[in-house]
Amino acid sequence: MPESAGRRWHRSSRVRCGVRPIGRRWSPPMCGGKGKRGSRGGSGPTTLHKILDVNGLDTMLADALATLREHGAAAAYAGLRARIPGFGPSFYTKFLYFAGKTVPPATGPQPLILDRVLARRLRLLAQAVGRETGHDPDGSIARWVWRDRNWSPHRYAVYLSFMQAAADQAAATGTWPSDASPDLLEYALFSISLT
Repeated sequence: MPESAGRRWHRSSRVRCGVRPIGRRWSPPMCGGKGKRGSRGGSGPTTLHKILDVNGLDTMLADALATLREHGAAAAYAGLRARIPGFGPSFYTKFLYFAGKTVPPATGPQPLILDRVLARRLRLLAQAVGRETGHDPDGSIARWVWRDRNWSPHRYAVYLSFMQAAADQAAATGTWPSDASPDLLEYALFSISLT
């Protein structure tokens, strides 16, 4: 898709975003749609202004990009965690996901989004496996590991590794695109209904 004036279309996104540094200041995103996946619950202009008004935001985001470039996604997530008042892990992972499309990490997997929806999908899958294997018959471990929020940097690293391995395993079956990146699997898990 076209790239112009610093704006970039991302193939797995239903939004057009043009967040970019301008000198030492971040530009307001030029986005249409509500979130990467086009969800109804996406944030609007009020949330955007709340984020952009955070004191020291430029430095925090620049530091996160440098960490992503030098040490990988999990380290960048750790550096952002609890630094922007009022925002949590899903915001940080969304920022890192889009940033990772232009600033690839030196080591480790590409950043992916981990939000409450994905955590719930992973919890349901882990509970099913736990019951089937007898390792977590009541699902309490899965509920703790894949809780709705406040994921540690370790948990984010586990998630990224799991998604890479799962995407590779799916590709090996011949029923999944062999060149698909883990963000396709992330989108698929987000989009399906598990009960």
